[in-house]
Amino acid sequence: MLPVLILVVAVLYDLFTPRSFTAGPLYTAAPLVAAPVYSRRGTVLTSAASVVSVLALQSGKGVLYYVDSLTELATIATVAALAILFNAFVRRTDERLASAREIAEAAQRAVLPAPAERIGGFEIAARYEAAQADAFIGGDLYAVQDSARGVRVIVGDVRGKGMGAVAAVAVVIGAFREAAEQEATLEAVAQRLERALAREGTRREGLDAFEGFTTAVLAELPHGDGTVRIVNRGHPPPLLLYADGTLGQVPVREPALPLGMGDLGVWPDRAEESCFPGGATLLLYTDGLTEARDERGEFYDPYAYLAGRSFRHPAELLDALAEDVRRYSGGGMADDMALLALRRP
Repeated sequence: MLPVLILVVAVLYDLFTPRSFTAGPLYTAAPLVAAPVYSRRGTVLTSAASVVSVLALQSGKGVLYYVDSLTELATIATVAALAILFNAFVRRTDERLASAREIAEAAQRAVLPAPAERIGGFEIAARYEAAQADAFIGGDLYAVQDSARGVRVIVGDVRGKGMGAVAAVAVVIGAFREAAEQEATLEAVAQRLERALAREGTRREGLDAFEGFTTAVLAELPHGDGTVRIVNRGHPPPLLLYADGTLGQVPVREPALPLGMGDLGVWPDRAEESCFPGGATLLLYTDGLTEARDERGEFYDPYAYLAGRSFRHPAELLDALAEDVRRYSGGGMADDMALLALRRP
């Protein structure tokens, strides 16, 4: 409404002030304000209204053919024409930006698709909160794959940001989906990912060729078995929320190096088994959750929020947790956050 308000104020000013006073600056401001926010038709109408208003008021005052009045009219008409051209430029830029966003969203969703709500008898939900504005994914990842040996999942965090991190995410997820179906053990899946990242490192340049790595936690939930097996590669340990609201951490007695750092040493992957009873929910997350800070710089504690709570569905859990993190950090997250929850009915 601002362009309309400016025109109304300009007309009233000219009507109730002496002939020597003019609201010329307001008549030029109205089309310029309309150009970036109105449609083409709205901008043309605003520009025409400015010019017509000046013509009518100058004629009514009898000063239409004065040199000052003609100069003012020419100035307003010129600015109005420029506003129409500016509006066309803004519309074209907005269309290109919208097209680029659609392409980026489609590409990112293809790299990191949302899992089905139910896989292998488990209820599943996933959320991705990107720290970068207008981004849908970054360096965090998750994937769920059903196999003959159970439902296998991965949640990880690639070092770095930008398109290099997204490329590494695509490599890890692609290798995981293939290995999860083919490998007999969860340890073998981790080794396949290690080899895939080693090959990816040979194609990188600069610092990423030597310092590229991915922290990850892999889980296997056998069909018809109330257990979960975990392989942790330098990643925050998963949480287990029981049906009665009791919250526990899935223990990691022997963590290994992150994926992609095999050259620094050999730690044999050993899957650690824990109880995963009916009604319990397994929560896997990246460090964007625990490294969210409030205005005092204190880290977010998911235990304080989740302990004693119960949720009917994993999606409800993730919605509530993501909302609490946004509230805690004031809406400004410093790192991406990936959340994956699986509930055994």
